[in-house]
Amino acid sequence: MTLPELPSTKVQLSFSSYLATTMSVTAARALARQKPKHIKAALANLRTGARPATFSEAQHARDSVLTVSPRCSGERACLLRSIASVLLCRMRGVTPTWCVGVLTTPPFTAHAWIESEGRSIGEELDATCYRRLIEIGPAQ
Repeated sequence: MTLPELPSTKVQLSFSSYLATTMSVTAARALARQKPKHIKAALANLRTGARPATFSEAQHARDSVLTVSPRCSGERACLLRSIASVLLCRMRGVTPTWCVGVLTTPPFTAHAWIESEGRSIGEELDATCYRRLIEIGPAQ
């Protein structure tokens, strides 16, 4: 991605929502430094007991993360942003689908994003432009 990500709408957060979002970003920073298999295992464990997130719930979580953390809006922050959004959703009792993939056409570019109701959340490119390598959805 060449431009910083911005929230789709301005989000007003209560103190408790701000605190939860900050905690999810902090935890995501630690998790994003791990090997992919550890990230995958952690997110797979977290989905237990959560219902699938609606599109608006996932969008609000992503917008909250972007509002609280300028680091998550960086052009190379997709992994941090997507993990933080999943963690925030999970704090609210829901879980979106977390995806990692690569562009299907050159140049090679890896990307991480979240989806809900079959649609990617806040992404310029459609999810069909990527070849999925990892997908962690709500528990069946």
